[in-house]
Amino acid sequence: MLLTLTTTPTSDQLGPATDLGFVLMKHPDRVLVRDLPFGQATVFYPEASAERTTAALLVEVDPVALSRTAHAGEGAPLEPYVNDRPYAAGSFLAVALRDAYGTAMTGKSKERQELADTPIPLTVDIPCIASRGPADLPAQLFGPLGYTVQTEALPLDPQYPEWGERPYVRLRLTGTVKVAQLLKHLYVLLPVLDGKKHYYLNETEVEKLLRHGEGWLDTHPERDLIAARYLRFRALVRQASEQFTVWEEEDAEAEAPAPAKLRLHDERLDRVADALKASGATRVLDLGCGEGKLLRRLLSVPQFWELVGLDISARSLEIAADKLNLKERPELRERVKLLHGSLSYPDSRLKGFDAAALVEVIEHLEPHRLQALSENVFGVAQPKTVILTTPNAEYNATFENPRTMRHADHRFEWTRAEFRAWAQAIAEKYGYSVNFEDLGDVHEEYGAITQMAVFRRQM
Repeated sequence: MLLTLTTTPTSDQLGPATDLGFVLMKHPDRVLVRDLPFGQATVFYPEASAERTTAALLVEVDPVALSRTAHAGEGAPLEPYVNDRPYAAGSFLAVALRDAYGTAMTGKSKERQELADTPIPLTVDIPCIASRGPADLPAQLFGPLGYTVQTEALPLDPQYPEWGERPYVRLRLTGTVKVAQLLKHLYVLLPVLDGKKHYYLNETEVEKLLRHGEGWLDTHPERDLIAARYLRFRALVRQASEQFTVWEEEDAEAEAPAPAKLRLHDERLDRVADALKASGATRVLDLGCGEGKLLRRLLSVPQFWELVGLDISARSLEIAADKLNLKERPELRERVKLLHGSLSYPDSRLKGFDAAALVEVIEHLEPHRLQALSENVFGVAQPKTVILTTPNAEYNATFENPRTMRHADHRFEWTRAEFRAWAQAIAEKYGYSVNFEDLGDVHEEYGAITQMAVFRRQM
């Protein structure tokens, strides 16, 4: 497999084209050879002049070396030698790309940081790459990122064109972009173009996708397709989608008008924290805690001596643990606990708490699962106080781009009347009183952007 990266600077301010070596951290006069678990990668410059410079990455896959990575007991003795992994070209090329240009992907350059920070004219040529899908798949993936995409289908045999085409194409991308951004696009999208990977997928892949997709993947029109083909397994795709949801919610809230300087997201969490303090609670549940933003607010209040966060996303819980510094501060482990679980099922670990918060949680559930959530929170766990927030669907009409729902992961959004009817029915069924409050900007006709209910259990 071969990938070449060419630049032809059009501005004197960018310096000679050979300065590309400073950004890639590879000297044009040297050849770099690196051993990989599946073969060998070589970086060299077939041309290097002030007007035009090309860096080439050549990847050679060794099927025997690849077979040696198999672990004992994983299958039949011949299984490592008889599989389709050598044909996962995009996956191998992406791994080699990260290994060869890992520093460049961070956007750092010791000698020419200004060049690393500048979009420059770049052309990527890949003589042969797998493209399994519709003919316009390369354009669907790279076109929205600003590249001009050229492809040429490769026949099975040039002498017999009637045999048809292989699932491989010659690919050329041209655009003006930062080198680091281009490398991240390639790292994510080459395996997506291929649709296969040569190694076992786990939750680490979600972190890779989110890290290298930050700043562009959330707005990509084929975001869901990219996640599905990059991660393949439903559980991993769901974890990535949950983070997309966080990104979209923050974008939607930034779009909404706010009379105060405080962002809606922060105002909502502050109001919930204040309500929890006012309840007199000392043991609090954050149900659907995500990355622990509410928990971090509560942790600074001595009143709360036991805090428990529950979330269905294991990755979100890992991020919460990091941001709460639980590893660095072992004294917090007795005060703060993070639990992996779902509100759709009874959980005895949630019993006996003074208060629970569900901040922007219920709208992410299918409507038919609300009954189970209500029973498990109000009927089984039975906290003395429950604080619940959810969007007001009526307010959506005030956005610059009106929408039916705030983002794709919402399964429903309620009007003020619908929310009040549901909350009052829950309160009556499980022995609670309920009060309603407005959160954020309030429109004279459509009401508040967010609605909050405070339930108190009747003794």
